[in-house]
Amino acid sequence: MAASEEFKQAIKTGNLKQALQLAISEAPEIEITTWVSAANPYHPTQPAPDKVLPGYQMRTRINIVEGDIDTEVGSQFVGNGPYTNLREFHVQQIWESREMIQKNLENLQQLFAILGHTLPKLSQTSELDASEQSQSHLLNASDV
Repeated sequence: MAASEEFKQAIKTGNLKQALQLAISEAPEIEITTWVSAANPYHPTQPAPDKVLPGYQMRTRINIVEGDIDTEVGSQFVGNGPYTNLREFHVQQIWESREMIQKNLENLQQLFAILGHTLPKLSQTSELDASEQSQSHLLNASDV
């Protein structure tokens, strides 16, 4: 199950601790990879490779905690390479990931706000329940 689905499930079941752990564990880094999975250009009759051939990928890693951005651009995407038109697509994916990160951060802020309001109430409710149970046991003991 994808982390986002696990997060939604944890929220639905009321497991806020698990939801928070998932949100934080998935937050630090995002990776965007654009690669060409064409048949081997050196042997056109062979099937497409399972791994990226050198020079046939663009990859960007964004670490939102440290603010680092690393981009690798393969030789087939620069100069007169056959896939230079895919650079714009890759940049668009980076911008969309930026928007996704922003939305996720906003969702986390809302989650923290909800937790900030809910946890004290849950704590008070738990204390009241414990007090009521204690009083109930005392009443039951006096009935004997």
